Amino acid sequence: MDKIVILTGAGISAESGLGTFRGAGGLWERKRVEDVATPEGFARDPQMVIDFYNMRRGKHREVQPNPAHDALARLQAEYGGEVVIVTQNVDRLHERGGSAGVIHMHGVLDGLLCNACGFRWDWPFERKLDLETPCPSCGAGPTRPDVVWFGEMPYFLDEIETHLSGCDLFVAIGTSGNVYPAAGFVQIADICGADTLEINLEASAVSSGFARQLRGPASEVVPAWVEDVLSNRA
Repeated sequence: MDKIVILTGAGISAESGLGTFRGAGGLWERKRVEDVATPEGFARDPQMVIDFYNMRRGKHREVQPNPAHDALARLQAEYGGEVVIVTQNVDRLHERGGSAGVIHMHGVLDGLLCNACGFRWDWPFERKLDLETPCPSCGAGPTRPDVVWFGEMPYFLDEIETHLSGCDLFVAIGTSGNVYPAAGFVQIADICGADTLEINLEASAVSSGFARQLRGPASEVVPAWVEDVLSNRA
């Protein structure tokens, strides 16, 4: 087994104190998706959207990577083969945990995107988002968070599919299986001959598509799984 592709979702960051989007206490219990996570919502009330993302960014400053993030960084460092991490999360906790080359298919909270020309640039969590911030490339505004909203196309799909088609093992960690195209990644990997593993608290909407499942908190199950992989690799 030389190439592992890992997809992570909100469940891996939940134990760091970041709310998942669905279920009790989820972000969408407090705000309507249509209001804060769609281009139409931004067009209707950009200030409300900016306020919502400033709240999220403030929360992200307070949290730390958990043992699951640390374990994946260790896997990348010690595995010997290629380990590609694709994440639906926008929190940067993988990088803070030591992982490299993370593919952010839904964007990042510490970045801005120009609605006019599509230019992207970094905007550290310490700085508040402001509708008056002009695009450094074209000078237009208002700018928006560099996150993929509902109804928009995720980033890097061609690159991700290339990785999936050439991997030996595909692992999904903390994903709901409700959001496409990510929910279809297991099918691509399976068709291309890869082994497949789901790590989650409970069955996802696409659990039946995986050859194997491990159940439990990511901060416990992922480090144990990584230890097993590295032990068998030695």
